[in-house]
Amino acid sequence: MKNNGITEYFEEVETEEEYNGYFCRIPEVITIAILGSMCGLKNVSQIHQWAANDRVSEFLKEKFRINHVPYYYWILCMLKMIKTETLNQCFTNWVYSFMPENAKDLTISLDEKTICSTNRIEKIESPLHIISTQISELGLTLAQRSTDDKSNEIPAVQELLKTLNIKGHMVVADALNCQKETAEIIIKKEADYLLCVKDNHPNLKKDIEDFVQDEMIQNTMESISKTEKNCGRIETRTAYVSSEIQWLEQKQEWKNLCCIGAIHTEFE
Repeated sequence: MKNNGITEYFEEVETEEEYNGYFCRIPEVITIAILGSMCGLKNVSQIHQWAANDRVSEFLKEKFRINHVPYYYWILCMLKMIKTETLNQCFTNWVYSFMPENAKDLTISLDEKTICSTNRIEKIESPLHIISTQISELGLTLAQRSTDDKSNEIPAVQELLKTLNIKGHMVVADALNCQKETAEIIIKKEADYLLCVKDNHPNLKKDIEDFVQDEMIQNTMESISKTEKNCGRIETRTAYVSSEIQWLEQKQEWKNLCCIGAIHTEFE
C-alpha cells in the first residue's frame, strides 16, 4: 500500500459545518477509523485507545502521514460532522481501487441486514436496516446504504444502484427487489440482472413454474448440477435455464429479459 493511500480517497468528504483542521484532518480521522475497524475494533473508544498506542501512532505517522491522533472526544465530533452521502461515495471509490483492471463479468449481489442492537435504542422507532452491494468473487463490500424501515428498501436499492459503476457485471437480488423499475435501472447502467421471482409476482411465478416443471420441456433446457455436504446432509442443486421465452406474456414488461430458469434442490 502506498503512503497515504487510504487518506487520499477521502479528501472530497464534505462536512455539515465548517472545520479548519486543527491538529487532524477529517480524511485522517476516517483513515484511523477504517484501520481500527479492519483490526476488529468495535467502537470509537477502542479505536482511539489503539491509535493512541505509541507503536500504532508511529505506524500511522510513517505509513499514512498522520502526525497527530486526536483525543477520543474530537474523533467523535469530527465523525459526526461528516455528510453521509459524500462519505459513501468516497468509500465506494476506495473499494473500486481494489478491483482488477478491466474487471468484467463480476457478480454484484444485493443484501439487506437488520442491525438487531438498534432495536434496543429508545430514540430509534424501528431497527436500522443496512443495504449492501457486494462483489462476490472478490469478497468486497462495494457500497452500503441505511434505511430506518424495511419498506424503504426498494427505493433505497434503486438509488444505490444509480450511484454505482456496474457496467458489464451481473446484479443479483432477492425477491423483494425483483422490481421492473430496478431491472430497468440495471440495464440503463449497462449491466445484467438475475432476479428471484416469488409471490410478489404471482402470475409470472406460476407461468415460470408451469414451464420448467413440464418434463418434456425440462429435457430441452440447459442445466448444471452441484452437490455439497451441508449441516450433516447431502444437498444437490440443479439449475435449469431457457431462452425460449417468446410465449411469456410478461416478457415485454421486463427490460431486456432474455431467459428464465429455476433451481431444483434435493436433500439426503
